[in-house]
Amino acid sequence: MASPSTMTSRITRPPSTPTIAGLRARIGEARILAVLEPCSNTMKLCTMKAQLPASLANADLVFGYGAREGRDKLGWDLAEALSPLGAKAQAFNEIDPLVKTVTEAARPGDHVLVMSNGGFGGVHQKLLNALSARPTTKGTA
Repeated sequence: MASPSTMTSRITRPPSTPTIAGLRARIGEARILAVLEPCSNTMKLCTMKAQLPASLANADLVFGYGAREGRDKLGWDLAEALSPLGAKAQAFNEIDPLVKTVTEAARPGDHVLVMSNGGFGGVHQKLLNALSARPTTKGTA
């Protein structure tokens, strides 16, 4: 496992430019793990649902969160919307399993890009805590 000091974490909110494309241009071939909560009113109304796979295509792995109930209920099937991305995309309806899966997938040199314009269940800190808690392996830079 990697030491947190060898992991690159980009915990950010999307700027007005295409987030993944902008990060890809900056980091080149390094892996991008996109963590998404489509919680804006536009996304909840399904307005941009069809464009979601294309907007995430430059990420190496995609982890999406969509609540099935409560005030954060997404209202549409995120797994179905991400299905054009194939095996590189996973949808979750709970935060903790998402954090666990991202933490297990992250490798040294990866960029974890968190995209949400909401609170996202505290996922930013949960990811930082989980990545920091990972044991280090001898010989890992």
